[in-house]
Amino acid sequence: MRSEGVSIDRVESGFDRKIEYLGIRIKDVNQLKVRQDVFDEVTFLALYKMVHKGWITAIGGSISTGKEANVFFGERDDCKLAIKIYRIRTANFNAMSDYIIGDRRFSNIKRTKKDIVFTWTRKEYANLKRAHEAGIPVPEPFGWDRNILVMEFLGDDEVPYPQIRSVHLEDPDAEYNKIVTFMKVMYQDAELVHADLSEFNILYGGRPFVIDMGQAVTIDHPRAWAFLARDIGNVNRYFGRLCNVRDSGEIFAEITGRPIPEGGVAS
Repeated sequence: MRSEGVSIDRVESGFDRKIEYLGIRIKDVNQLKVRQDVFDEVTFLALYKMVHKGWITAIGGSISTGKEANVFFGERDDCKLAIKIYRIRTANFNAMSDYIIGDRRFSNIKRTKKDIVFTWTRKEYANLKRAHEAGIPVPEPFGWDRNILVMEFLGDDEVPYPQIRSVHLEDPDAEYNKIVTFMKVMYQDAELVHADLSEFNILYGGRPFVIDMGQAVTIDHPRAWAFLARDIGNVNRYFGRLCNVRDSGEIFAEITGRPIPEGGVAS
């Protein structure tokens, strides 16, 4: 069905007809930036399957545009969604491979760009599920197909929560301790290391939320300790300007039960 007030000439050729065919309501055409490298045939096929599974009923404007993916606002009836679409044509194949190789969960994948992107999407879903079940405040994952991940929208009135670096924290000590606890619970209960934790991957909406879990690795990954050391270093670097922070080695030992690797924080 077509959203009321939406005309064909307001979107790129063919796009509205494909969306109409899928049965997805377009919430705001002006905000939905249509790009051929995002909405390709593979993506439309994944959207088709998701609509017929009842995961998506509406798609709206762009929430964020990253190096590998675009995130759009969406709805499933009254549930607000974040729809993350990984770009197959322009995704960084080599960077993704670095975090997949060595992960026992995905040891048998093919090495084509499409397979790497599909695996990355599945990997982020699996990581979010494990973190969410461990009680870490991450977007709850609802489903994935090919290069699309559907998850909980974190924000108010269709506006996403800001990155923590853009927020004035009333009690930075308390927020710092929460994030250190997140790393500990993630390691000990979810058996994951975020591997890219920083002020750019933490949203703040009255409390911190951890996002972008695609690169997270299991604790038996050969580089898990190096990634954890880097995460601790990033968190200490940022919060060191706002409050007193703990020694990186002390945090690492508390989380893992072992001394920090020689050389300290890995790059």
